[in-house]
Amino acid sequence: MRRIRLLLTTLLLTSLTTLQAQKYVGGDISVLPKYEAQKATFFDKDGKSINDVLTFVKEQGWNTIRVRLFVDPSKDTDKNVCQDLEFVKQLGKRIKDAGLYLMLDFHYSDTWADPAKQWTPDQWKSLSDDDLYKKIYEYTKDCLEQMKEAGATPDLIQTGNEISYGMLWGTEATAKGNDKNRCYTNSPAANWERFITLLKEAGKACREVCPKAQIIIHSERTPKPDVLADFFDRMTAASLDYDIIGLSYYPYFHGNIATLEKALQKLEDKNYGKKIQVVETGYPSKWKVEGTTYDYTDTYPYSHEGQRKYIADLITTLQKHPQVSGLSWWYAEANAKGCTGSLAEGWYNASLFDNETGRALPALYELKAFDDGSTGIVSISANSAQTDDAWYSLSGRKLQGKPQQKGIYIKKGEKLIVR
Repeated sequence: MRRIRLLLTTLLLTSLTTLQAQKYVGGDISVLPKYEAQKATFFDKDGKSINDVLTFVKEQGWNTIRVRLFVDPSKDTDKNVCQDLEFVKQLGKRIKDAGLYLMLDFHYSDTWADPAKQWTPDQWKSLSDDDLYKKIYEYTKDCLEQMKEAGATPDLIQTGNEISYGMLWGTEATAKGNDKNRCYTNSPAANWERFITLLKEAGKACREVCPKAQIIIHSERTPKPDVLADFFDRMTAASLDYDIIGLSYYPYFHGNIATLEKALQKLEDKNYGKKIQVVETGYPSKWKVEGTTYDYTDTYPYSHEGQRKYIADLITTLQKHPQVSGLSWWYAEANAKGCTGSLAEGWYNASLFDNETGRALPALYELKAFDDGSTGIVSISANSAQTDDAWYSLSGRKLQGKPQQKGIYIKKGEKLIVR
């Protein structure tokens, strides 16, 4: 019996290299082609010119790039709202050709879609709910088919951006100020049924066209774990088909890192059986972001080092949670150095390049620590002399205490199955 047990343990440990969970780390660089067109100049930390930003970030350990997609951004005057399908196909092909994973972020709107703005695209506003179900399926399918044909097949797909309160609410002028189509914890069941049907139709298209891609459902309710749990409870009750819980976490809006950790713990305790990714994060390097509601400067000053320390501490926290498989910095490419157009003004001060020098900031290099390649179990062997008292997951991560999630774990040469 002991020989069988040791053989089983040896096989489990030997297979860790193949079973180790994929980790995704990188950033959203949806405006990069516009910066390039406006002659922005990018440099590494030592001032050496960067010829290709995608190649550079890959060399720094990034493996994933996130890109947003709007339905028809042509009427929006925001210089950052330009990502129509043709734009995204071209950028997506560059990303895939560079050997990086592509995360496609459907906004299902002509402009920014976030918890306060989920307005239906102009071309879809006259559609009934039944017609919208067909439209979101057809639109998602068509976009993905065109992406595939262009050599830009996404590896991860967000069916909606920060959809904490639903999506495709209607026309802003008529829907603003009322709760028609919005999904709160106390909203009518019909609102949730409508919303989840939209998600199911979008997800159906993803499975048909990109069966290997992972579907992400994205919320930013990290400061309110109970609201977050209610949201994903409803997804579970409706048997929604998806793979990853996506979160936004901006400390200057959402609170300290402990706030995020409470949300992560809540999601893990609920045992949804999904991986978790922080698909958006960021922190300033010189001065506060407009609209900041939480001052974290006692811990992380607005400086290059403060920004680096923030992401280092965030990574340390995320690595305590085995279900967390991804981390993405939002608007990482913003860089006004050398710009000759609209992007030279109104700097976004939480990017990973210095707007005055064009140099890559320390936080850009720090991100690679999220996927350091460590299995975390190099000292374990299948023998009775093993003294390590920790539990390890098959993803290769040392756990903080006894595992609570379903899965197979190893401790002192023995296997534990949590059902």
